[in-house]
Amino acid sequence: MIVLNKLHHSDEQWETLANMGDIGPVYMINMFKFKERAEYPDGRASDLSGIEAYGLYGAETAKLLAAMGAKIPVSGELAGMIVGEVEDLWDSIAIVEYPSLPQFMEMVDSDAWQKHAIHREAGLAGQLNILARKPAE
Repeated sequence: MIVLNKLHHSDEQWETLANMGDIGPVYMINMFKFKERAEYPDGRASDLSGIEAYGLYGAETAKLLAAMGAKIPVSGELAGMIVGEVEDLWDSIAIVEYPSLPQFMEMVDSDAWQKHAIHREAGLAGQLNILARKPAE
């Protein structure tokens, strides 16, 4: 199994999501790896840690999530592996419940989200973002 942390989705991944349409409420399982020190792509000086920079992004994104009715039922630091092995454990996890996949995609494409995404890029070394559907009832 190949596991690659990334900062951005590929065009192919985004197209696959767009072609799914509205599949009802979805969960985004986010596993984060933070940089030791924030590194801004525009070269600005910063004394922030990676997690502090990501926190700036997260605070603004939380407002966008609340406005669309999304929830974060689970978030926290990862403490260790129970089953399986990875070379380097992620730092934290967050599960976000979105009302719909199109709403998630609209948020990520919005100017409001893009405005603060620079802090995300400065703080993250990489992440996994996994889509999960709610089971049919």
